[in-house]
Amino acid sequence: MIKLYNTLTKQKEILKTIEENKVKMYVCGPTVYNYIHIGNARPIIVFDVVRKYLEHSGYEVDFISNFTDVDDKIIKASNEEGISTTELTNKYIEAFFKDYDALGCARATKNPRVTEYMQEIIDFIADLVKEGFAYESNGDVYFRTRKKEDYGKLSKQSIDDLISGARIEVGEHKEDPLDFALWKKAKPGEVKWDSPFGEGRPGWHIECSVMAKETLGETIDIHAGGQDLTFPHHENEIAQSECHNHAPFSNYWMHNAFINIDNVKMSKSLGNFRLVKDIIAEIDPMVLRLFMLTVHYRTPINYTLENIELATTNYEKLKTAYQNLQFRLNNETTEEVLDKEVVNAVTQELEKFEEYMQDDFNTANALSSWYELVRISNSYTSKETVNKETLELLNAAFETYSSILGINVKEDNKLDDSYIENLIAEREQARKDRNFALADKIRDDLKEQGIVLEDTKQGVRWKKQ
Repeated sequence: MIKLYNTLTKQKEILKTIEENKVKMYVCGPTVYNYIHIGNARPIIVFDVVRKYLEHSGYEVDFISNFTDVDDKIIKASNEEGISTTELTNKYIEAFFKDYDALGCARATKNPRVTEYMQEIIDFIADLVKEGFAYESNGDVYFRTRKKEDYGKLSKQSIDDLISGARIEVGEHKEDPLDFALWKKAKPGEVKWDSPFGEGRPGWHIECSVMAKETLGETIDIHAGGQDLTFPHHENEIAQSECHNHAPFSNYWMHNAFINIDNVKMSKSLGNFRLVKDIIAEIDPMVLRLFMLTVHYRTPINYTLENIELATTNYEKLKTAYQNLQFRLNNETTEEVLDKEVVNAVTQELEKFEEYMQDDFNTANALSSWYELVRISNSYTSKETVNKETLELLNAAFETYSSILGINVKEDNKLDDSYIENLIAEREQARKDRNFALADKIRDDLKEQGIVLEDTKQGVRWKKQ
């Protein structure tokens, strides 16, 4: 029984899907005018884990995450780089997938682009105008916010509270300061599309409403994104979608908390944001993923050198335990009796893991459970004699944690395994022949190539440094 915190109701609720054993999930994706930063990476990783656990629990997940490929920032960046908006967005979408794949995330069912749904967006806006929920004004189209009586229900803000901070910008011709743009009149030199309202392009909020409807239907199960999107983006999505569709937009809303850099909120204006590509050029992408899961997704997370070093240490512990386990599995096992104490301990940890994940996807506790499995595994694999079935149970547990949390603990050695094994055999023979100079040279040569040899009671094992 999965419970998740619903931003709409401000409480945990049992997940009840529209269709049995199927989840329709929409996650707001990036505006593709630059490389993604770690603020983008947090929702990418968090909701990838949510998806993986839903699938583990037997659900089929239609996972949609969009690309905003038309926007003021995109137009500005394309002009600065001297390329078309299409060339710019293609460049950064390709870069996005490179980082996305490195972080161990499963590709979305579909990644719709705004420019692929332009006619649907225009038709959606025209319907809102026809029903009186929107109006044309000097080439722009605005949504009548006050026509949605429960506007503010997601962010828990009243119309009166919102009106005090609302402003009409220069060039805008609104009926009400709270109204927001659905269609923007084209400026000279900008990318534009023909529409009944004149040449222009869509406003930001309308895009996700249309893409969610076209890919998942009028009502979806889960809509997710960063906390910063709660207002106004998601609030406006609800307003225009429910007025257009005459149905609830999303039954559950999930939002991850902010990320801080050295205890300061990450902000481009402060110049303290970090690009994912730069981080994973220096550390293993799995370390960044593990770091993101060390606190509950609704809790702010602090990116510091110390926290990354701790994540690195913990990741090495996971990998080493897994490698020790594989070493024992791949060598002779003489114990015939299943170790019931280990079986009971592993079973208890897996039950805890399920409880943690079912309780609003608590990855921080789930990782603690995995660390306990590491302790159990290390204790057992260090014994003189081991039982193959017990080792296989431990291995299956490792695979469960790894696949759901998306943290790959398997070595990705660039050198061919047989080449390494042959050198190890040559080294062992050299030691038997008391040719210690050759044995040391083989060890040192392998170390230079990033391969560390460890002499254990069960034989020589190796790992990537």
